[in-house]
Amino acid sequence: MIYGPAEDSYLISKYIKNYSRNKKILDMGTGSGILAREALKYTKKVTVSDINEECLKNLKRIRTIKSDLFENIKGRYDLVIFNPPYLPRDKKEDDESALSTSGGEKGYEVLERFIRELRHHLNRNGKALIVFSSLTKKRKVNSILKKNNFRYELLEEKKIPFFETLYCYLIYLS
Repeated sequence: MIYGPAEDSYLISKYIKNYSRNKKILDMGTGSGILAREALKYTKKVTVSDINEECLKNLKRIRTIKSDLFENIKGRYDLVIFNPPYLPRDKKEDDESALSTSGGEKGYEVLERFIRELRHHLNRNGKALIVFSSLTKKRKVNSILKKNNFRYELLEEKKIPFFETLYCYLIYLS
């Protein structure tokens, strides 16, 4: 299953142009590839990765790496873009669908692993753009960032009708 673009994808997509010009970029967990295609408007040095091989097969003329987060990623990047699966695990959801939506039992575990490993893949002055949900527990994400010596800037928050707020962060090393 390929995660199709939704409110979170469009939110983070708006900020790619601000940090991509002539930069070396990694689109982590690319899904449909919408964020990589946006980055390609500003630089040709775009690499995409995903754990789902089906996602990678749909992306032509872009360097692809099958990887579970940074597991198979070598090198460093100026910008890492990540729209992670961030919802708490729903026991009724099938495993294939959960791969695209669930960030773990509490929702932040995938993002926490990403943050712990990120520093080893950023160039000097490198940055990351991430998006996550209020269902992921914003305070917990902030705490994880601080614990791993990252600073963050809230670029935008967007209320989704009825139950959720999305947060788009720019993060960088302290």
